[in-house]
Amino acid sequence: MTKFQQNTKTLDNYELLARGEYNINYLNKKTNQILRKNCGSQMHLDDQIGYEFHVLKLLEPTNRTPKVYSVDSNEGTLVMEYLPGHHLDYQTELSYVAPCLADIHSLQTNGEGLICPNNPLEAILEECKQMIEIYQEPIKREKIDNMLQVADLSIDTPYRCIINTELNSTNFLIDGDYCRLVDWEKPLYADPAQDLGHFLAPTTTFWKTDVILTKSQMDDFIDRYIVAVNGRYDVSGLRERTYKYVKMNCLRGVTWCAMAWIQYQEPGKEIKNESTWKKLGQYLDIEFLDMIEEFVR
Repeated sequence: MTKFQQNTKTLDNYELLARGEYNINYLNKKTNQILRKNCGSQMHLDDQIGYEFHVLKLLEPTNRTPKVYSVDSNEGTLVMEYLPGHHLDYQTELSYVAPCLADIHSLQTNGEGLICPNNPLEAILEECKQMIEIYQEPIKREKIDNMLQVADLSIDTPYRCIINTELNSTNFLIDGDYCRLVDWEKPLYADPAQDLGHFLAPTTTFWKTDVILTKSQMDDFIDRYIVAVNGRYDVSGLRERTYKYVKMNCLRGVTWCAMAWIQYQEPGKEIKNESTWKKLGQYLDIEFLDMIEEFVR
């Protein structure tokens, strides 16, 4: 029997808290801590859970992420702090996110032990090409391929910090007017504009909701974020870089959905999420792809 099985065999002590595509989180009701079980690595890491633990340790001074207490790389588990709160409401709580991300991005670190892409836009585009490779529906595949071919890769990266890269609404916990960020599965040492671009992209906001932000809402959020940074790092050119990442993250969103749509039909898939399966179909609908194609031009 593995340590993970020993830890969870007394089911009365554990409650299933959240189930993602590559991780399962259990709440230990006695300790009020979370046991996180890793089931795979989107980053193709040998020690995915160890990487997450390292990043969360670095981020502890921000008070915007869960504290971590222990890690077992052999079992693929870590124990971390349970944080109270509810998931982000885009319509009423966007203002709470700006200072949260500003605090995280303003943390100074040298990037040791972190994945640091040389050309982030090129790295995302390459990831998109890898993900779309297994999707063979001809009309939709051609449309997605055409979008990838016109992607703009020209960008400078004047400042790097720890970024989350997957800022879905369910990864933010709002407690009163205070916001924290959980689920650090794919962090990088990269441009904060990449995080902002992912957070604002229509492929992100629509994922767990039916919200697509207007250009005015995006601009207002960037304004609030810059105010919250308050000079802790140089934000010159941040807005322009953010919109480049918004477009690239739209491409990343639809190619991930194409890959996941195929993977969900494979026998033996360990985690299947019904809401995810429904959204995959919506993202691969031809009208949605037409909207994304218009947005990224």
